Amino acid sequence: MRPELALDDDGQIRLQKLLAQSGVASRRKCEELMLDGRVEVDGEVVTRLGTKVDPRTAVVRVDGRRLPPMSPHVHLVLNKPRGVVSTMSDPEGRRTLADLVADRPERLFHVGRLDTDTEGLILLTNDGDFAHRMAHPSFEVDKTYVAEVDGVVSRGTLRRLRDGVELEDGPVQVSSAKVVSSTAERSIVELVIHEGRNRIVRRLLEHVGHPVRRLTRTRFGPVDLTGLAPGQIRELTGAELGTLLDSADL
Repeated sequence: MRPELALDDDGQIRLQKLLAQSGVASRRKCEELMLDGRVEVDGEVVTRLGTKVDPRTAVVRVDGRRLPPMSPHVHLVLNKPRGVVSTMSDPEGRRTLADLVADRPERLFHVGRLDTDTEGLILLTNDGDFAHRMAHPSFEVDKTYVAEVDGVVSRGTLRRLRDGVELEDGPVQVSSAKVVSSTAERSIVELVIHEGRNRIVRRLLEHVGHPVRRLTRTRFGPVDLTGLAPGQIRELTGAELGTLLDSADL
């Protein structure tokens, strides 16, 4: 949702108008959603047409799904190519995230990092609080990685990963681990974790005997790379952002 909404002089907007301008449905359909008790504001069902809300602060849900608040912040997803450094500048002159978003006017932060040799999904935003919370392990946002590794990954190794592995800097809990495909010399493995420690997936897989040849992050919470080529960027959808805001208690 963007701050182009037509607000009243008091800085508020009629709820059905907010829903319609946010792309939920037509104005008439949004009125029907309200009358059917499917719209909540700050935890309360709102059925009275004409109810006004402040779109900057109200927590609005339709059928339980969060509608992001009106905000000057941007929330982007980038498919980081292999070889790009996950910083906004680099003293060694290597290609960085800033080079891929040079046409954006905002001062952007990256949410966590990907190793230079790791490709895939990384979030960018000018909302510092959002970036901090999304990168913090206490909020447990699942991240999905696909790794090409040496050797054949056995069922026993998958079970060991799911049971948790102790590394030198502490235990790692894996939410999901499966083999996507394998040959006599290599395997493609998909892992879901919420950890963000340095090189955690590479260290984890090497620890269980399967060094990583190539690594891609394919998903971050509800956000995935579908239709996004390496180097491309897009804004998060309202549904994606709403889910992430809820997971970060924002």
